[in-house]
Amino acid sequence: MTVDDQEPTSRDDEGELRSDEERSTSTKARDEGRGRHASDPTPLIELRNVTVRFGKQTVLRDISFSIPAGQTLAVIGESGCGKSVLMKTMIGLIPPTTGQVLFDGRDVSTFSEKELARQRIRFGYVFQNAALFDSMTVGQNVAFPLRQHADLSPAQIEEVVSARLAEVGIPRQAIVKRPAELSGGMRKRVGLARALVLNPEVVLYDEPTTGLDPIMSDVINELMLRTRHRYTVTSIIVTHDMGTARKVPDRVIMLYPTSRLDANEPQIIFDGKPDQLESVRDRRVRQFVAGEAGPRLLELQNELS
Repeated sequence: MTVDDQEPTSRDDEGELRSDEERSTSTKARDEGRGRHASDPTPLIELRNVTVRFGKQTVLRDISFSIPAGQTLAVIGESGCGKSVLMKTMIGLIPPTTGQVLFDGRDVSTFSEKELARQRIRFGYVFQNAALFDSMTVGQNVAFPLRQHADLSPAQIEEVVSARLAEVGIPRQAIVKRPAELSGGMRKRVGLARALVLNPEVVLYDEPTTGLDPIMSDVINELMLRTRHRYTVTSIIVTHDMGTARKVPDRVIMLYPTSRLDANEPQIIFDGKPDQLESVRDRRVRQFVAGEAGPRLLELQNELS
């Protein structure tokens, strides 16, 4: 079996993966940075009537929903419906044109730049293309957030990096490799390890299975499930992969492009549990879930004519 073929190993004893120093650092970060529990009635993230426009184009229109701590939410919808913009708006990278985004009950727009930077450390971001630094080794890529934000010795950083890579099934001999030497699946897993290295409260996944074969896609799905339970994180997954949408989240919302909505029609056309996707009455949701073009093919032909 080659390095690229190895899948994540499972360990029941987390003590093998995390040192006493790291567990202490993690516990302190959770106690001080979070200050909340999954039973806290205040939503961790809340959007109130959020609209985002770029010039004359409205990408998000009057979006309202909340995410309690510990929930795993998948955001689905066709290309161009605003999924990635929604994710970036939730973490303050894109300010809403109108409406409010609240994190831990505070309006994100009231944060100073310093506060906003501090809050973003509570988020781990898994990018669609992994976004690894080509000039760095795997180990250096995963260590990068620690060197920027954690007060740890080189030996402690090495220990944390090794533990995180082990958790996502990356063998020790791969630590010195460059991203170009890795398969697509391994790069995704290294990206996940880097996202987890600061013990985030929220993990954001942007199209985590794009470009992967079905088996490796399911490996990533299993890692997302394992991450959720091991770290008790809140997860937000932007995806068009229905395998992911059915298997990983507690809740799914589906966005629809604003350009094809009636004037007073909500942009969120589905909000429920994954198993409810199969029985929903909305034709647009059924077609997306089934991967059928249906009347949409005629609409595309009309747009091109």
